[in-house]
Amino acid sequence: MPQIKLRHKQTNSRFSLLATMLIIACGYFALTRLALFIVSFPLVDPTASVFFELTAIGLIYDLAFFAFASIPFVLYISFLPNKAWTSRFNRALVHIVSFLILYAIGFVALAEWFFWDEFTVRFNFIAVDYLVYSREVTNNIIESYPLVRLLIGLLLLSTLLYITLLRPRLNHALNVVEPFNKRTRLATILLLAPVMFFFLLGQSTRSFSDNNYLNELASNGPYQFFAAFRNNELDYNTFYSTLPDDQASNLLKQNVFRKTDHLRLSNKPYSLARSIINPAGEKPLNVVLIMVESLSAKYLGKFGNTEGLTPNLDRLSEQSLFFNQFYATGTRTTRGLEAVTLSIPPTPGRSIVKRLGRETGMWSLGNVLKTQGYNTQFIYGGDGYFDNMNAFFSGNGYTVIDKSNIPDDQVIFSNAWGVSDEDLFNTTLNQADKANTQGSPFFFHLMTTSNHRPYSYPAGRIDIASGSGRNGAVKYTDWAIGSFIEQAKTKPWFNNTVFVIVADHCAGSAGKTALPLDKYHIPLLIYAPAQIQSKTVNTLSSQIDLAPTILSILNVSYDSFAFGNDILSMQKSDERALIGNYQHLGLYANHRLSILSLRKAMSIVQYGQEQGVTNVRSINEADEQTKRNIAYYQGASYIYQNRLNTYPLLGTQDAN
Repeated sequence: MPQIKLRHKQTNSRFSLLATMLIIACGYFALTRLALFIVSFPLVDPTASVFFELTAIGLIYDLAFFAFASIPFVLYISFLPNKAWTSRFNRALVHIVSFLILYAIGFVALAEWFFWDEFTVRFNFIAVDYLVYSREVTNNIIESYPLVRLLIGLLLLSTLLYITLLRPRLNHALNVVEPFNKRTRLATILLLAPVMFFFLLGQSTRSFSDNNYLNELASNGPYQFFAAFRNNELDYNTFYSTLPDDQASNLLKQNVFRKTDHLRLSNKPYSLARSIINPAGEKPLNVVLIMVESLSAKYLGKFGNTEGLTPNLDRLSEQSLFFNQFYATGTRTTRGLEAVTLSIPPTPGRSIVKRLGRETGMWSLGNVLKTQGYNTQFIYGGDGYFDNMNAFFSGNGYTVIDKSNIPDDQVIFSNAWGVSDEDLFNTTLNQADKANTQGSPFFFHLMTTSNHRPYSYPAGRIDIASGSGRNGAVKYTDWAIGSFIEQAKTKPWFNNTVFVIVADHCAGSAGKTALPLDKYHIPLLIYAPAQIQSKTVNTLSSQIDLAPTILSILNVSYDSFAFGNDILSMQKSDERALIGNYQHLGLYANHRLSILSLRKAMSIVQYGQEQGVTNVRSINEADEQTKRNIAYYQGASYIYQNRLNTYPLLGTQDAN
């Protein structure tokens, strides 16, 4: 009993542990902010009042980050019984975890220094992107900085702080025997803090100055890192080369508008609002758009593959409109979905599909056809919550059918990614039969999953064992497509249906250049033997052109905000392919690839006739192709940020 009283005298709460960590964390954050402010003197107004203001705002973000990060620790400290709290095991655990947190805070400060040195901003989507390309980024860091020495130095500093500052206070806190009701009262107060910050603190709080560098200095790096997961975009004007808005707007319109377009009060900057009139009269054909996971052009025998992986697609290519110079806009499924659905180039950051709260209400292929009376569905073999697909498609004109809508007794095979492709196609056949019975044309956008790790599929379908690698997954997907087409031929709606088969992206994206062109080359087939004569189309184009091409085949007249054009009516001067990843934005035309990169960098890759790279060079001033490139991406970012592509287009948004 006397021992218990002694422990109460040493300290009055377990939560003093968090108070110590808060002081250390805010100390690191403040020193980081001060150091970045000092090295940024040429970029900011280095006055005492400005520094005081950004420090005060920064402290708010520092406290907000700590409040969110401390939630699991508050719960642990609150609910662990006194006997367990003072046990030898918990003592060791708390000391180890506390030291690791101390080291992690120092590591974050070090990372912020180098990130600022390269980009002059706090952590943003680029930092999130570094997690996606971790191997490439790690190699770059090892080659660029004395990483081992820095980490050892940080270890020594962390050890010193732990021994002199942290360990004594941990020992005091670990001696506390604190009543449960007192712990819960304190925990409730501490847990109210992140709730308050969630509702009251946003990105606008740090925008106290016209100088963006000051706004960045007022931020907290770790807070901005996690905010980037929600914001999911980069500001184009901040990071990329630009043209004056009037010049970029006029150049964009010159590249997008056609003589037959009926402009809809489109003299507003960047407005692409127009009416597409097809005088021949609408052909209300059904459309089944099959988007195949990771189907690089190199897998098709039509493109020279000799492994026999795609016998069905190769056969269909001879009976279809076959596009042999067609390119994906990005390297992720959501980029392909975005480009095909919205007909918009890849804006910097993540795909629009994943930008929570701003991913709906846009011009889309689904919205256009729904207006035309089509039964529009997005049918996916996986869980639609993944990559925000449910919200995106349901908010842009589609009814969503995913794995959860497929009865278990109708599933032949499934893995971590969802049901097998044949299950997806069987579901599609059922939905098509229902739509046909109702008498309305249908537009179904399918997304396959089987060509994805672990590359597993039903046994006995092909001559490659399930789970043995991507070649087997490609061949199985090809088999499933072939089986689907054969079953569709027996349906009464077959002769009135257009089948579009396209990849979402290639199987790999790494290469010697920032945007390796061959890693964006994908197949596109449009198969409708009763409606369309087969031929090979040599026009250079990309995924943003698919929606206008489908609508042209249907002879639909519609209001448009598409960046793409009908491939079948393109002139030679119109040909180009827009490709990109999270950081680099490219336009390929006339065997030249113009690339826009972070820090307003520009470069040109010259290709030979067979796409072999002959020259890569940086440029200081934009040439005509690079200006065209800038116009597309600067315009796309402006249009998205200002919500100019909302649907329907009728109304006042484009009024003079």
